[in-house]
Amino acid sequence: MTTIATRSRENTRARLLEAAAQVFAEVGLEGATVEVVCERAGFTRGAFYSNFASKDELFLTLAASVGEARVNAVRERVQQMTESGALALDDPVSLVQQVMDSAGDDRLGVMLMSEIRIRALRDAEFGAAYLAGEREMVAGIARIITDIVDNECLSLRTDAEETARLLMIVWEGMTVRGAMGGADDEQLRQTGSSELGRLVSLLLEPQS
Repeated sequence: MTTIATRSRENTRARLLEAAAQVFAEVGLEGATVEVVCERAGFTRGAFYSNFASKDELFLTLAASVGEARVNAVRERVQQMTESGALALDDPVSLVQQVMDSAGDDRLGVMLMSEIRIRALRDAEFGAAYLAGEREMVAGIARIITDIVDNECLSLRTDAEETARLLMIVWEGMTVRGAMGGADDEQLRQTGSSELGRLVSLLLEPQS
């Protein structure tokens, strides 16, 4: 495949994913049909099916891209704070709030992931694919945790992957409840960050 063709394909996929996010925001997962997404993106069904096998694959890819963007934003923020000497763990709540402010979480993302989880509960094959993507996200978070622990000479009460899984579960639970309560995007980040900070305090071994 030529470079031009590769770029064209990547552009098509990106436009379809963007259209899917827009349509989802308006009508939800069930209402976001292939036809509606194609119309919004300005492509034919043929263009869609040359990039995605199904609507399920489209939305799993969208969920993965949202998760990857969040993890990358957090990684970059941690790196910046490490290089500037601002990564101080004496106040975990404040630290986590500073880090998670970069994650870009919002109500749309919370709604998207919630509906995708409901779909995963109803369909075993879809659920298996969702869990595979979630494991990749946990692994990404675990690598960030490992870097912090190694650089700061810290110890955890559990391993990095389990810590990452616990942090993700708490974060998801708090943001979902915040969205239910009518919190805006900034309030969602603050609520989730506060709870994560307290959890980090519990998971860190006291330094002698």
